[in-house]
Amino acid sequence: MNDPVSAEKSAAPDQKIRCAWPGLQGSELYQNYHDFEWGRPVHGEHELFERLSLEAFQSGLSWLTILRKREAFRAAFADFDPAKVAVFDAADVNRLMNDAGIVRNTLKINATINNAQAILNLPNGVTLGSLLQDHRPAPRPAGTPVPASTLESAALAKRLKKLGFRFVGPTTSYAMMQAIGLVNDHQEDCWVRAEL
Repeated sequence: MNDPVSAEKSAAPDQKIRCAWPGLQGSELYQNYHDFEWGRPVHGEHELFERLSLEAFQSGLSWLTILRKREAFRAAFADFDPAKVAVFDAADVNRLMNDAGIVRNTLKINATINNAQAILNLPNGVTLGSLLQDHRPAPRPAGTPVPASTLESAALAKRLKKLGFRFVGPTTSYAMMQAIGLVNDHQEDCWVRAEL
């Protein structure tokens, strides 16, 4: 999710200064995601697999669309348990393509199943979490623009692709890094930034 590139400030009725992007949509769901999830550390393979999958589904769409469908995605993809998703078959793909609660895109659905298999096939001692940590970007200097991707996200995308992952380009990889708190891209005066 690379919506937070705006340098404008947003003061909500609660008088907290936050990044501009959650206020642009006028959605409490979006603001709550900003305030309580985006940029905060995420651990656990299921949780990381969910974030990776949702970032891939978001490609080309609004993040708010994905947030509104999040519970349906969880139900459709067995709470993003890689072991369960890895054995999805053609009947599951057909079921998912007929599920109006999610984004129905064959390439993204197949990539999610493939990525679950890739997680299960990681070399001994390697996890999705450890791969992400290995590519943690250096803190961005104050006042510099938020990038869409970085050298680290490009390296992560390349490594993930070598390990069999799909729909994990540099921009998607960086959006995930932002979402799970590997990088703090909240605006300088955003109240959440000070908590991280």
